[in-house]
Amino acid sequence: MTGLALSHFTSALLFAVFASVVFGITQREGTRDQVRYGAYCFAMFIGGVIAAGWIMWVIRH
Repeated sequence: MTGLALSHFTSALLFAVFASVVFGITQREGTRDQVRYGAYCFAMFIGGVIAAGWIMWVIRH
């Protein structure tokens, strides 16, 4: 059986992409605003993942 093996970061990246698309479509009117809000949400998701990673690293060391 062959499965899809994703790292934690890749999984977070995929989640950020899909969630940002949904947020952009459902929270804004107009294509331009949807794309801008989706990009903003994506950046916030990835920024949060990176910040959480650094915080966990600092706590561990």
